Amino acid sequence: MSKASPVTRNDVAEYAGVSSAVVSYVVNNGPRRVAPQTRERVLEAIRVLGYRPNATARALRMGSTQTFGLIVPDSGNPLYAELARAIEKEASARGYVVLQTNADGRPAIERTKIAELVARRVSGLILATPTEEPDLSDSDVPVIALNRPVTGATTLCPEYRIGARTGVEHLIGHGHEQIGLVMGVDRSGWSPERELGWRDALTAAGLPEGPVAWGHFTRQGGYEAAQQLIEQGPPPAIFASSDLQAVGVLRALHEAGLDVPGDVAVLSFDGTAESEFSWPPLSVVRQPLERMARDAVARLVDGETAIEQLTYPTELILRRSCGCAQA
Repeated sequence: MSKASPVTRNDVAEYAGVSSAVVSYVVNNGPRRVAPQTRERVLEAIRVLGYRPNATARALRMGSTQTFGLIVPDSGNPLYAELARAIEKEASARGYVVLQTNADGRPAIERTKIAELVARRVSGLILATPTEEPDLSDSDVPVIALNRPVTGATTLCPEYRIGARTGVEHLIGHGHEQIGLVMGVDRSGWSPERELGWRDALTAAGLPEGPVAWGHFTRQGGYEAAQQLIEQGPPPAIFASSDLQAVGVLRALHEAGLDVPGDVAVLSFDGTAESEFSWPPLSVVRQPLERMARDAVARLVDGETAIEQLTYPTELILRRSCGCAQA
């Protein structure tokens, strides 16, 4: 049995007794006015025949595909999953769709993905924590970078350093005089703002720097970094630079027979849903993902091309892992 041919604009025109140009005017709301009775005949023909206009071709004719490209370094990370969802929600409310792809934290893959999305004529490009300084010189596509500065693009970042300092100051407020750091590393070698915030808090309190262990921004990375701290003699408090690392930290402490927060208090940066459902629930410095997503989409839709770096305040959310009672 052969597959039925798709309904065309000419089919609609013939059914409604009008020209194909009139059908185009109705579908695209212009550029010419169509009499109300004629318009109703065309709409009725569209309903009866089940005509579906080619949205891509229409968008190209209008000069916009109404599509945004989104590149994340790790789509399996809850932080980027929540960020992507927030961006998609905002884009959909504006009549746009989002093409999301994963760079796997590798610069070469990221460059390829950028080229592919530009070739698809996306209306805008959002780079979440880009792994390197991308070459955007040959592209006229507006770009928004999230979480990491990029030359030639507007950058939206949480206040990493201030947020980290706030979290560590809270641990100091619990009376801890030694606070270890589990600090994330990646392939970019980007400046560790969260580490600087940790140092700022300790310096302001007149405390010596606690032990530091580096690891990838993953559960395994946090687990292995915490094992290093435990081998040296566990500090009474640990600040982890991401929620995923903190989950690994909790496992390592549990396996070592250490109670959280009785023996070691833990506080992390990010504030994903995963932090709320760990045990004990993690106290966190939460990134303003929804606000950054809203502003990123708005800038692309509104054609805001000014190149600048904007920072957003974080929020301290207190749960059991730092020693505070669950709200």
